[in-house]
Amino acid sequence: MPAVFEQAPSPLEETAIVRPYALTGGRTKANYALELETLISTKDHVAAGSLPAMAADQIECISIIEECRTPRSVAEIAATLRVPLGVARVLISDAADAGLVSVHKTISGNDGAEAHLVLMERVLSGLRRL
Repeated sequence: MPAVFEQAPSPLEETAIVRPYALTGGRTKANYALELETLISTKDHVAAGSLPAMAADQIECISIIEECRTPRSVAEIAATLRVPLGVARVLISDAADAGLVSVHKTISGNDGAEAHLVLMERVLSGLRRL
């Protein structure tokens, strides 16, 4: 007997109530270099319950804080919020500017190119052992 498949949501269910550009006020640039793999974590004082009034009004900000109680990548946050990557970057940047989350340093570009190569070689070696 064939497996039962769920019906795909209708186009009306997939449409966001608020357009992504409205969430960022039309802004497209983040104040931080947020790569896909950049880790974001909630700051300790915020995790303990000290939430500024401005953050309490924004559901996206609260969602980022909740999601980042354990470090999450920018890509994971974008997927959780169901927003485009550019919108997630701006929202994360706003939360970091407000002192709610920490943006962990990511090696990018030519910074640590040798470290990238060593890491890639270790990953390749591990994949070969599988």
